[in-house]
Amino acid sequence: MCNLYTVRKLAAEVAAHFGVDEAPLIDVPIETTPRTPGLIVREQGVRRVLQALSWGFPRLSRDAQLKGEEPSPVNLVANLTSPMWDQLVVDPRYRCLIPVTHFAEPAGEPGSKTRTWFSVADKPIFAWAGFCRNTPEWGPVYAAMTTDSNAAVMPLNERMPVLLAPNEYERWLRGPIQDVIGFQFRPFPAERLTILETKDRWRSGRVLGFAPAPDLQMALL
Repeated sequence: MCNLYTVRKLAAEVAAHFGVDEAPLIDVPIETTPRTPGLIVREQGVRRVLQALSWGFPRLSRDAQLKGEEPSPVNLVANLTSPMWDQLVVDPRYRCLIPVTHFAEPAGEPGSKTRTWFSVADKPIFAWAGFCRNTPEWGPVYAAMTTDSNAAVMPLNERMPVLLAPNEYERWLRGPIQDVIGFQFRPFPAERLTILETKDRWRSGRVLGFAPAPDLQMALL
């Protein structure tokens, strides 16, 4: 699953790329995994805002509720017709752009998996299509939409992020449900992805083999 990504940019750079008028005083997470903070861009009235939210909507099954268990995070949206999403995705108010510079997939055998990173060759920063809302359980959260993998990602994962180009941001944030469906079933060209294989263990916390930059510190909500 697409459960790890990073943004190797400063908040001001992210804000400038996405047309956010004022860059907030916010740290950029070194890496984002489910139930940790990640950046999103959403529309608030006529302007775009940059925020840090928790990655994953809370889901509590009836059995888990009877057992007194806590909700589990659902960070990926694969089936738009699911009752968890069908009412949400039609309303542009709940759409967001997820800033990304690289997303990762696990490679290798169970127990010794490593990080393989993907980026868009001609875009130092790009967007992952997402949804966000305020929840009673966890407050503001977001989830990211996936699609069938192209030939570059398929060897590691059958699903990959729905990636958006800058000229598609407006359509994602404001378009009708037909545009949302169209984005999910539009293949992203494999030749536009750059692949970086590493020996970093999947749970190592190492991003692209670099030491964390001093101004890229984990955001805390």
